[in-house]
Amino acid sequence: MAIHFPNLISMKLGLGVGLDMPWGDSFGFDIVNNKPTSKTQNFLNLYNNDFNYSFASCHIKDRSELNIKNYIEAFHAFYNINDKFKARALHHTFLNLGTTEKYNKTKIIEFTNQLSEELNIDWIVEDLGIWQIKGKTLPYPLPPFLNNEGLNSCIQNITKLQSHLRTPLLIEFPGFTDGTNFYIGQMHAFDFFNKVAKESQCAVTLDTGHLISYQWLLGKRNEELFEELHRLPLEHCFEIHLSGCQIVNNRFMDFHHGVIMDEQLIILEKLISLCPNLKAITYEDPKYDDTGRLFPKSVNNFLKLKSIVSKWTV
Repeated sequence: MAIHFPNLISMKLGLGVGLDMPWGDSFGFDIVNNKPTSKTQNFLNLYNNDFNYSFASCHIKDRSELNIKNYIEAFHAFYNINDKFKARALHHTFLNLGTTEKYNKTKIIEFTNQLSEELNIDWIVEDLGIWQIKGKTLPYPLPPFLNNEGLNSCIQNITKLQSHLRTPLLIEFPGFTDGTNFYIGQMHAFDFFNKVAKESQCAVTLDTGHLISYQWLLGKRNEELFEELHRLPLEHCFEIHLSGCQIVNNRFMDFHHGVIMDEQLIILEKLISLCPNLKAITYEDPKYDDTGRLFPKSVNNFLKLKSIVSKWTV
């Protein structure tokens, strides 16, 4: 069976930007005016020439019934700021790909299909994690159960969604931030992710911070952080994410604060050479001031990221 890549597999998209867009947050959607906040609009306008595609994360807006009418205006406003971009993606947060619970996802699927078709979305991505438990959203998604039960549930969840979603689905390697979440099971997460991708024939997103965070928890340091990349589904990789991370008190923290670590750039260059079907590299969750300008601590490695991607796309 062929891997279920987005239809853009024939072209290198280059560098894109992905923004978490929570409702009522200064870096997200203005919940009153139903559009991105002014600082987010300023950022997208200021840096529009640096990126070739974008994604917005879709969060539950409120406790009312899931209805596209309550979301579509805001998302149109987001994507139309840069309507000449080569592609549009959507980062989902309530497909709940890693769950072992059985529940009816019909309304979620219908909503996702409506939203992605209205917005001309080219692919949907979500972390392979547990985002909700018994209908309650977690503050940070948990990795799936790294055992046979978790493995089989992930494969079944993805396979079912692939048969119902009308937009290609990418699964993202989950985060393992120390102190923010925990994991259950003995399978190596790289092997687990590999099996899920190959059994479902799903395309994948590799998040540099998530990969390093897992190895860090296992006690790997320095070059050891990059030694087991061959255990990942490298041929399935369509996209790579880089979001701001930091080591605090010997703990690897996936802060999403916009400041990319040197180690993330190292693993990016290694993955570029190992992933034959890579087409998109995403700077995820940059942080900026009210004028839209990146915070100074972010700039140096952002420029290095642009250089690496530019060389790759030649």
